[in-house]
Amino acid sequence: MTDPIADYLTRIRNAQQAGHRRVDIPASKLKRAITKILMDKGYIQKFIDIEDGKQGLIRLFLRYDHYGQPVIRMLERRSRPGLRTYCTSDDIPRVKNGLGIAVLTTSRGVMTDKEARKVGVGGEILCYIY
Repeated sequence: MTDPIADYLTRIRNAQQAGHRRVDIPASKLKRAITKILMDKGYIQKFIDIEDGKQGLIRLFLRYDHYGQPVIRMLERRSRPGLRTYCTSDDIPRVKNGLGIAVLTTSRGVMTDKEARKVGVGGEILCYIY
């Protein structure tokens, strides 16, 4: 697999389109950090780490509104292995005029666009979520 973050986002997208309540994703430190951001911002209900003797799994419990529509409307991969997208602290994009979030990996860890602006650091834009 050449792009594990794109695979992570695609698994979530596919599970939501199929109406699943949970999805299992192969774990990594970066995926766990993105999952924590999704939970903190209210896009997923909860997650658990499952040890399988290898790299482990992350089980995400997806959140839907009272109409049965997924809370996550769009997951968009921004930076990819063939074309990395970086930004300075002054150029961090606003997603849907502040209604969505951009997930960045910075020198201070994985964080949202608002946290990066507050700290004053830039980095690689991983994805947009709204």
